[in-house]
Amino acid sequence: GCDGPARRVCPCRFALERRGRAQEPPMITDSNSQARTGNDIYERVTNQIIAAIEAGAGEYRMLWHHDGSAITTPVNVASRKSYRGVNILSLWAAAQASGYAVGIWGTYRQWHELGAQVRKGERGHLVVLWKTTDRSSDTDRQDGDDNHHEPARRLFARGYIVFNAAQVDGYTPPELPVLPEVERIEHAERFCAALGIDIRHGGSQACYIPSKDCVQMPDFACFRDAIAYYAVLLHECGHASGAKHRLDRDLSGRFGSAAYAMEECTVELLSAMICADLNLSVEPRPDHAHYIASWLQVLRSDKRAIFTAASKAQEITDWMHARQANAHGHDVGGAA
Repeated sequence: GCDGPARRVCPCRFALERRGRAQEPPMITDSNSQARTGNDIYERVTNQIIAAIEAGAGEYRMLWHHDGSAITTPVNVASRKSYRGVNILSLWAAAQASGYAVGIWGTYRQWHELGAQVRKGERGHLVVLWKTTDRSSDTDRQDGDDNHHEPARRLFARGYIVFNAAQVDGYTPPELPVLPEVERIEHAERFCAALGIDIRHGGSQACYIPSKDCVQMPDFACFRDAIAYYAVLLHECGHASGAKHRLDRDLSGRFGSAAYAMEECTVELLSAMICADLNLSVEPRPDHAHYIASWLQVLRSDKRAIFTAASKAQEITDWMHARQANAHGHDVGGAA
């Protein structure tokens, strides 16, 4: 047998707004100023994620580990669109800490407009909307990474408070269909094949080999089950997406000596996001114990680090979904 892959070992070092507590107004900060309220958005989100990582570190369970159920991806109740980037992590952390079983969220006003009522005393959770401004236009988006913007362009982070469906009265979540596991596995196979990445099998370790531009995977039988295989494969394909002829991702300029650890963090988030889209579970990885300390060190010293990692993970997610459209002539789903 192949001990490592069965436990999903992956060395891949690259060389190889209203009532009670609901009454919090949007917070605003921009790339050229301090937060305009007493609470810094970056610090609040980062501290929440640090707390979630620390809480699960003993069992290697991170906030992005999930059961792959149809309610895993956080969705806005009004727009019915999936949240993106760091908002996915923030809401996963909130759901994990509070034990919410449903991934449907909305502002106080959005729930009110649907005829539902946020219960008195319920505490809201922070999400971030980025507003991009330049000389000619304004654009709103959720997955801000303000480390590479041009002088004429400014990013404003607006914080909004949202509540989970479990915190309101007068709303019944819709029943979502669950595909049989065999169909989910077939979907995952087609999804990975459509990426156009050279995938080879053999050996006992999973890794991306830049010199050959290929992903090396142990044989399928080495893995605990099919879901574990595809979770690892998506992780390695995440590394492959950073090649110069794909997304040309290099985190060394942003994170220096911590670049490798943050690349691992980025593709772990990517794998969790895609697995959520494909309704596949993501399990804890004991081999990541040494990464956890590095991730926490970076997050404590750089309050924008998790925003960058989540933004890069979202970028890979979007690229992978775009490849599905190119391969099949239609979109197969994913974050809105």
